[in-house]
Amino acid sequence: MTWPIGIATYVVIWWITIFAVLPWGVRPAPKGDPGAAAGAPANPRLWFKAAVTTVVAGVIWLILYWAVSVDLVSFRS
Repeated sequence: MTWPIGIATYVVIWWITIFAVLPWGVRPAPKGDPGAAAGAPANPRLWFKAAVTTVVAGVIWLILYWAVSVDLVSFRS
């Protein structure tokens, strides 16, 4: 796997993972909270979710890299 393909693969894995992690622990804001939209979460914890996403995507990418290096998966046509 070349480095541009490796980076592109990591970015795709990261985005798929962030959409899986975003709903974790979401609680709606209280009714009387001024300035908040009706469906806005009370505490989204985006930095925590980005960190979890980065670690999980890194592990998935390492597994994929290993699979490509032992020819279980091939990006060659």
